[in-house]
Amino acid sequence: MKIQKLLIKTDGRSQGNPGPAAIGVAIKDEQGKLIASISQPIGRATNNQAEYRAVIAALKKAIGLGAEQVDIRSDSELIVKQINGRYRVKNAALKSLYQQVKQLQSQLKGFTITYIPRRQNREADSLAGKALKLSAYSLIRVKIPSIARKARAAPK
Repeated sequence: MKIQKLLIKTDGRSQGNPGPAAIGVAIKDEQGKLIASISQPIGRATNNQAEYRAVIAALKKAIGLGAEQVDIRSDSELIVKQINGRYRVKNAALKSLYQQVKQLQSQLKGFTITYIPRRQNREADSLAGKALKLSAYSLIRVKIPSIARKARAAPK
């Protein structure tokens, strides 16, 4: 089944820049009904890398759903301007992510990406925040037992 058009809001977050990072994506149909969402930790990344990774995840999901046209909204002015060709991508780490976006974009009949203020991106922001909190909690649970084992194994 082909889906004519999807409206997608994306957000990427990083604590520490670079640091633990996560993405949030809210995918809606033309009537505004939520049809899919992504809330996922992505490991260590900069904020801009996380923003790109959110767009990539959104495009992969949209293509998987059979979308023909995608309208992405992001609160990252830099990413939006780079993808739209208004800014050059100078950072080497972002170039490969930019190329992935362009490759995925070419698989669609129509594609737009628009900047929106953060207050209009609360749904994706919340999804990224939840994933970041979950990844931080997981890291704490993993590190504490390993520290305890090292303390017990240390010679007295």
